[in-house]
Amino acid sequence: MNREQISRLAHANHPIKSPLDDDSVRQLLDRGIPRGDECILDFGCGGGEWLLRALSAYPDLHAEGVDIDEGALGDARAAANKLGVEERLDLHHLSAADFASPHSFDLVLSFGATHAFGGLLPTLVAARKHLAPGGRVLIGEGFWDREPSQEAVEMLGDFTDLATTLDRVTADGWTPVHGHVSTRQELDDYEWACWGSLASWALDHPADPDSSQVLETATTRRAEWLRVYRDTWGFVSLVLRRTSD
Repeated sequence: MNREQISRLAHANHPIKSPLDDDSVRQLLDRGIPRGDECILDFGCGGGEWLLRALSAYPDLHAEGVDIDEGALGDARAAANKLGVEERLDLHHLSAADFASPHSFDLVLSFGATHAFGGLLPTLVAARKHLAPGGRVLIGEGFWDREPSQEAVEMLGDFTDLATTLDRVTADGWTPVHGHVSTRQELDDYEWACWGSLASWALDHPADPDSSQVLETATTRRAEWLRVYRDTWGFVSLVLRRTSD
């Protein structure tokens, strides 16, 4: 079973692929979409969860999404049809780094996809190319809430602390106009949902040839969370505007 299939199973009960609850997602979208008639772009949109919520909440909104997972894009199209928003959604099957558009966007989103560009700041460079004057970026990124172990760094990446993360963003020409630091409840709910969903699928499909692999993955990832990074890793969501257009 490949990485995309594992991810889809893991997020069955937590479709937003970040440690955010429904209220936090709604508030972030409200801050990123002040008018309600914006044109928005999601780098690494997956199954379109952010876009579908935005389209459902704002009937004058138009959205585009980019992802390399054709199956996830198919799920997004099916969900859009069910919600009746398919005419306002365009999806592109390609790498976010290869996406080009003849028009700019009022909001660019990126959650769980900064690795596609090589990190937070390169993702902001890419977002800037697509952003209309006065537009906003809505982006999520991890940070170290406490000094991590070397094992945690090797596992999750070379993040920095929250203050330094914001310093780097502002030095790069961006001004935060809103932010949300995921709560302990949101962080824990996300981990329990992911590894619990994987484990449940494995137990429900004991005859499947991938069952043992999926159960082992769930067990390993849960142990890594509890023993390696639960007490040190955090997640911040930022609404950013360019300091100077």
